[in-house]
Amino acid sequence: MPISNAAPEFQGTAFLQQNVGIGEYESCSFDRCLFGKSGLSESRFVDCEFRNCDLSLAKVSGAALRNVRFIGCKLVGIRFDECNKLGFSVTFKGCSLKLSSFSRLNLKKTRFAECSLLEVDFADADLSGALFENCDLLGAVFRKSNLERADLRTAYNYSIDPALNRVAKAKFSLMGLPGLLDKHDIIIE
Repeated sequence: MPISNAAPEFQGTAFLQQNVGIGEYESCSFDRCLFGKSGLSESRFVDCEFRNCDLSLAKVSGAALRNVRFIGCKLVGIRFDECNKLGFSVTFKGCSLKLSSFSRLNLKKTRFAECSLLEVDFADADLSGALFENCDLLGAVFRKSNLERADLRTAYNYSIDPALNRVAKAKFSLMGLPGLLDKHDIIIE
């Protein structure tokens, strides 16, 4: 059900068997919607907000996400790396992104707040200036990632090898120090 000039709200809608509808969605809000394995593929979302939605395993190949906010959403296994990279801009608050992939994406200044980022793939991603506010990064993959000026002071459970990632001027807390040294198998008490 693509739209053009209106800015509708979708509340409690279940898109379980079909795609949302290829088209342009501008200034739309999706509240408590279920997407299952349906898709957002090839659609364009600009200035949209997803609240308390379940998009787990949703297909996003070729989807354009520009200034899209996800709040309280379940986004398990989403291949954001298959989205249209032109203008890709997202923020996350209170979301579960377990097993999702942001590999090779430009995530400069992206904000992740109070998110569960378990086993998320950030390999080769540009996370310069990104904010990880109170985020659980257990098992997250950082390999050849640009974390310059990123703020991880309140993030926890991360393992980041400074030799394999760019970390100049990144901010870490003293409590997060073990996550930067764990490859050395040393004990910090």
